[in-house]
Amino acid sequence: MEATLLVELLTEELPPKSLRELSDAFASKLFVDLQQDQFLSDGSAARALATPRRLSVLITKTRESSPDTERDVQGPPVSAAAQAINGFAKKNGVAVQALKKQKGPKGEIYVAHVTVSGQALANTLAAKVETALKTLPIPKVMRWGSGDAQFVRPVHGLVMLHGKRVVPGKVLGLVSGNRTRGHRFMGKSEITLTDADGYEAKLRDEGMVLADFATRRDRIENLLKEKAKEQKAGLGNYQGLLDEVCALVEHPNAYVGEFDKAFLEMPQECLILTMRQHQRYFPLFDPVGKLLPKFLIVANMKVADPRNIIAGNERVVRPRLEDARFFYEQDRKSRLEERVPALAKVVYHNKLDSQLTRMQNIKLLAGKIARMLDADVLQTERAAELAKADLLTGMVGEFPELQGVMGRYYALHDKEPAVVADAIEAHYRPRFAGDRLPVGPVASAVALADKLDALAGLFSIGETPTGDKDPFGLRRAALGVIRIVLENQLSLPQSDLVEEAFRPYQGKKQAELRRFFRERLVSYLKDRGFPTLAIDAVLSSDPAQLSTVTKQLEAVKAFQELPEADSLAAANKRVANILKQAEAKGEPVTRAELSELKEPAELALHAAIRSASEKAIPLYDKGDYTGYLKAFSVLKEPVDAFFDKVMVMVEDEKLRRSRLALLRDLREAMNRVADISKLAA
Repeated sequence: MEATLLVELLTEELPPKSLRELSDAFASKLFVDLQQDQFLSDGSAARALATPRRLSVLITKTRESSPDTERDVQGPPVSAAAQAINGFAKKNGVAVQALKKQKGPKGEIYVAHVTVSGQALANTLAAKVETALKTLPIPKVMRWGSGDAQFVRPVHGLVMLHGKRVVPGKVLGLVSGNRTRGHRFMGKSEITLTDADGYEAKLRDEGMVLADFATRRDRIENLLKEKAKEQKAGLGNYQGLLDEVCALVEHPNAYVGEFDKAFLEMPQECLILTMRQHQRYFPLFDPVGKLLPKFLIVANMKVADPRNIIAGNERVVRPRLEDARFFYEQDRKSRLEERVPALAKVVYHNKLDSQLTRMQNIKLLAGKIARMLDADVLQTERAAELAKADLLTGMVGEFPELQGVMGRYYALHDKEPAVVADAIEAHYRPRFAGDRLPVGPVASAVALADKLDALAGLFSIGETPTGDKDPFGLRRAALGVIRIVLENQLSLPQSDLVEEAFRPYQGKKQAELRRFFRERLVSYLKDRGFPTLAIDAVLSSDPAQLSTVTKQLEAVKAFQELPEADSLAAANKRVANILKQAEAKGEPVTRAELSELKEPAELALHAAIRSASEKAIPLYDKGDYTGYLKAFSVLKEPVDAFFDKVMVMVEDEKLRRSRLALLRDLREAMNRVADISKLAA
């Protein structure tokens, strides 16, 4: 018989930030185990359901028992004693005469063809549920009561229902049944389930519980948007909080609360984080993004008169906002520059000294980068000097996410120049994929120095990312450097940046860091849609400036569309191989001299290279890389003629070297933008 299978664990409040992950992992593991043992039919599907007090899974088309299977069991050699052969046959339930012979690695053996009876779901489900629970991503388990059961939270109920029938079994010390619980205050305390398919409807209608996480999330989002619209307000960036709030309620409803307008004199980031992180409220904003003295509460119950709920939440949020105001006012009593010496007491890394030493490294490097960019060096160094000072403020101690943000506010309060204050906030950017970049040369210089110092310092002590582990966010830092330089079009040589960043550190890890940058750059360019061959061609030419890479790639793309492209790429590959072989033999390659060339084909190629170069070089100097590459498309015919009619590796040493030099001139001329040979199939 096939029917829907329901498994539900009734628990105490589960961790809200990991509820969805736990739910999905539980459903996936149980589904895979049942599928492997053939309890599921074609078209079976699993649905993970979760509320703050339950983990559930519904699996359709589940069999009451798995089918019988046939298989061959290998036995003793044919030459074995009769006793061993008889024992093998008896063990597998077949007659000796029914045994077959089969070639084994060491000669013929007996094989028994047996039928393995299927398993009953009732005999295996509890064990599978236990196994699935043990594999969940739970960092820490707990015990409860007098038993030995362990889970992320105490478990108080177990439902295992196949269709209308209870599947007997014991999980975490609990015997399975068909009774669940509704909402703590609004639903039935005990609900009897008559069949698995009616589970969600029973919980909704009798228990006042929306069991499906996604359905509940959608309801919350719709309620929030509806309430925000009523207030003629926006919700800002609320998505990160939505899943967490969804994991805290079973029957969501939204209400509007207010706070004293006087709190709006503080930076709105402080208020927003206080409401979102501490209270899980949704702040409201006016059309231009300015915080309003209002917020939305997602409550776990619906009442006719919500005034008590609203008033209670307004009372709770006020002391939180008062705490934030206290930190803000206390922090402003000391200038940022007065906090800088105390960074000597803050350990950055036990092998890399203090935050003060790190600040001094960043300041020195930022000044060098500012000179490269013709930026204001004094303002850059001032911003770098103050960039980490807000780590010692009460507000950042309470909300680490505000580092840099509060530094900007405090710098403005201290009457620092706006460009310095802005650079303090922006030097952490980009904080995540797609985040804004620092704007302006001063902010860019400090941001680059911060990231480069972190990379050089941590690479110098061997703290490099491994596999999927990157505890110091070095991949993000390297990608940040790439994005700032490339997208802000900063004329900065990557090799110089790495070399300068390593100056304060001992250890020869520069080559390793350069490889790391290249890997990140390749990933970044692929994500932007550039093909692998083109990326390899451009990066193989070792571009001096990162800022030109995308222009070079666009030029390669345009070159590849030319009818001459394939032929010239193949010719470049051939030239590269010839020069490589000549170098391996110790052949010196000088510049090609016209007087030493004899054949019409080589004379024509020499003239064509010079003519094309005269047109191309001014284009390269102007940054017109597309025009530069296209200028060499005229070389197709002379190159083809050269390889058709000229032997390069002739016995005449002088002539051979001259022809090798001609090929080197060809390669150097064509490959300033990209190594064209890498485009050959």
